[in-house]
Amino acid sequence: MLNIVYEPKNFDSLLGTKGLSDQLLKNHFMLYQGYVTNTNKIADALNAVLKEGKTGTPEYAELKRRFGWEYENWEKDFKAMGAMRGIGWVMLYYDPWADRLFNAWINEHDGFHLCGATPLLIMDVFEHACMVDYGLKRADYIEAFFKAIDWRVEDWVDKSWNLQDQSIHRCSQ
Repeated sequence: MLNIVYEPKNFDSLLGTKGLSDQLLKNHFMLYQGYVTNTNKIADALNAVLKEGKTGTPEYAELKRRFGWEYENWEKDFKAMGAMRGIGWVMLYYDPWADRLFNAWINEHDGFHLCGATPLLIMDVFEHACMVDYGLKRADYIEAFFKAIDWRVEDWVDKSWNLQDQSIHRCSQ
C-alpha cells in the first residue's frame, strides 16, 4: 500500500524575484498546490484499487501510468505494470529528495522520464524485448526477466548513493 501524503511546500520566499511578477509566481504556486492535491488523490485511488485486488483492470493501468510510487508488495506491482497492455518500459526509480523507491511506466525511450529520479531497474516491454523467445506470452518473459536480475547490484547502489532507507533491501527479499 502507498503510505504517502505529500504536503505542499511554501514558496513565498520567491515573491519579489526580479523579472517575475508576484502574480505570476502566485499563479504557479496555486498550480503546484493543485498538483500536490491531485497526486495525493491518485495515491488514494490506487490504494483503493490495490485493496480490491484489481491489478489487472484498465483503472489500475491508468492509475499506474499517472502515478507509480512504491508500496509494500513492490515485485507484484512491477510485474503488473509490465503486464499492462501497451509498449514501453517499467522502471524502478530512486527519488533522492523523498528518499523513496517507486515504479513508473515510461512510454517512449526519449520522453516522460521523471526529473531528478535515478533509474535503478528497467524492464523493456516493447515487442522486440520478448517476441523472439516468448511470442505473445509477456508474463513468461517477465518471469524470466526477474530470474535474471542480479540483486548484488544493491551493494553498489548503497555505496553510490549512500542510501539510508532500507526499502531497496525489501525489493530483493
